Amino acid sequence: MSSTLDLRRPSPHVAEVWLNRPDLRNAFNDGVIAELTQAFTALAADPDVRVVVLGGHGKAFCAGADLNWMRAMADYTWEQNRADAQALADMLWAIHSCPVPVIGRVHADCYAGGVGLAAVCDVVLAADTANFCLSEARLGLLPATIGPYVVKAMGERAAQRYFVTAERFTAAEAHRIGLAHEVCPAEALDERVQAMVAALVANGPAAVRACKQLVQDVASRPVTADLRADTARRIADVRGSAEGKEGVSAFLQKRAPGWL
Repeated sequence: MSSTLDLRRPSPHVAEVWLNRPDLRNAFNDGVIAELTQAFTALAADPDVRVVVLGGHGKAFCAGADLNWMRAMADYTWEQNRADAQALADMLWAIHSCPVPVIGRVHADCYAGGVGLAAVCDVVLAADTANFCLSEARLGLLPATIGPYVVKAMGERAAQRYFVTAERFTAAEAHRIGLAHEVCPAEALDERVQAMVAALVANGPAAVRACKQLVQDVASRPVTADLRADTARRIADVRGSAEGKEGVSAFLQKRAPGWL
């Protein structure tokens, strides 16, 4: 048990990272940021992990930044603010670049930096009672470090609206604009998360890692001769790998592959 995170390993291939400040609506400060960075750096280096679930205990997924922490930052120098913001940017990158899929379990309010946490997850499953808000502009701030991930997740047009209005929006709207992949009744959320975990664990572990990297590498790139050659090389590499050969053989022989 961490001071601000609840880290669990329900099986050798599944890791769970729970924000564990329910009394503060899982708002983050420099301690939470450091621990999330450390946790995802360690998980990225673990060859047995195939999927990570990121969730929150209590009545909120994540309410953004801790107000006491923000109050203290008012007295920071520019250099201190820059270093603090860089730590947040590095934490988001640690989650985004985790080599295995990260499932965001958004059971309740997801505000400001919490939207950033959702945006860096590969799959976001939200309860229909969850609300979202990019509230920074209300405080005279902007969602800078989370911005690149949120714009990719919800698209430029939706970001143009919600960045500047700081409106609260529903899980249904989050699904419509692409921030959430699926919305379900709150009582069914854990069932859907476990079904997604099972689906990911059933796939070839090296293939899943390669698929996640493929999306990040080809997103927004023009389809040039170099990109076509790169993708051809990737599939050739996988077809010739032990896992690729085992997967095809298992399918043709109508048996479970060895990684199961």
